[in-house]
Amino acid sequence: MDTNYSETGYLKLVQDIFHRFPSVQKDGFSAGAYKPGLDRMRDFDQALGTPSRQFRSIHIAGTNGKGSVANMLASACKACGLKAGLFTSPHLIDFRERMRVDGQRIPKEYVFQFLTQWMNWIIAHDLSFFEITTGLAFRWFADEGVDVAVVETGLGGRLDATNILEQPSLTIVTSIGLDHCELLGNTLEEIAGEKAGIFKQGVPALVGECSRETSSVFEEKSWMFCPLEYADRVKPSLWGRSETLLRQMDLQGKAQVKNLRTVLAAVDILRGLPGFEALNKKDAVQEGIIHTARDMHFHGRWERLSSQPLVIADIGHNAHALQYNFQQMQELLDEGVCSSLIIVYGIMADKDLNAILPLMPQNATYIFTAPDTPRALQADELLRRFNDFYHLGRLSRTYAFTSVRQAVQMAVALSHTLSQQLNRSASAEKPASPLIYIGGSNYVVAEALPLFAGKDKAQ
Repeated sequence: MDTNYSETGYLKLVQDIFHRFPSVQKDGFSAGAYKPGLDRMRDFDQALGTPSRQFRSIHIAGTNGKGSVANMLASACKACGLKAGLFTSPHLIDFRERMRVDGQRIPKEYVFQFLTQWMNWIIAHDLSFFEITTGLAFRWFADEGVDVAVVETGLGGRLDATNILEQPSLTIVTSIGLDHCELLGNTLEEIAGEKAGIFKQGVPALVGECSRETSSVFEEKSWMFCPLEYADRVKPSLWGRSETLLRQMDLQGKAQVKNLRTVLAAVDILRGLPGFEALNKKDAVQEGIIHTARDMHFHGRWERLSSQPLVIADIGHNAHALQYNFQQMQELLDEGVCSSLIIVYGIMADKDLNAILPLMPQNATYIFTAPDTPRALQADELLRRFNDFYHLGRLSRTYAFTSVRQAVQMAVALSHTLSQQLNRSASAEKPASPLIYIGGSNYVVAEALPLFAGKDKAQ
């Protein structure tokens, strides 16, 4: 194998790990993409020189919100002068999005050298794609000498590859919802037990939401084991600034209220721990949180892709997350911020569509689509199930397109037509324009993002 870096060589190696090693993002939970258990990952970490033990870490699990919480915490740490690593998944466009230091992606040259050096070992030990990227991220964080790495689990927690972190500074479980039930359990209690598997002896544990179904699980897991706190049962020291933060944050999704409270509660815990004294700079913490999307290059969370037409994209993909997005859209419509809703929507076939359908606004135009992955529910089937649920025939306000590009083009054209109609009929005051929402899946948003490159995104 050629060990000299070239762009061609880099692209070949990256394509190779995508095709040779199954990933959940590409293959779903089949063909060995999800390999529960820590033995392979521990062996890999040992071979790499145990980088998992060479930096402080914050370990985050949860059904929803863990990506936003991870990015906000990393941004706050960076703003306070700490060198902050960040490991999240999945990526939207470039897989280097998964690994960042102070918001900057891992260099292509580092990825190339790492894969060149370790490919034979990886093949011999039959690692999954996620195990490869976890080892890559941890080795890079150690080499970079990060002050802290904020690490998001891939799936669950107890058996997740990231759970080789033996002594994180803080563990966080953001929320619990019914998702990936075939792997994590069919009840909230079972899923909570898997997420709480990241708790460690003597390490503070923070749970975002206290609920009747799951609190006993968390308390049993932490009893005489680690100190436990619920973010929604405490008043973080910066909570008095929450209204200002929520108004100024570049993460504007409705669910960010809960995520912000979790982040601020985490900051209170961390600033009392060795190595995190810099988080006492409250103004810097606030600035870091406000500019999370900008400074971490964080995409797909109620992200404005265009102002003319108004386009919002969000990766929320289960009922627990989508209830906030659909409610936020409905509020914008009710308040006259937009004149109508155009929803470009696609979903993976393994998601609980029956739980999502009752949440979907009925006064919207739907353009159903399927991203380019075998995991996707086909657009025609999605259209049929939507119409069957609402006892509708094939209406002029529901469409199906086989590609995300076609669906987005249809949405933009329809938005222009509706805007022209409004302009002709409106008074002198400029009328509100339609809102285009793109979501239902990471994959839908990933294919939509490049279509709006260079667009005006002014708030």
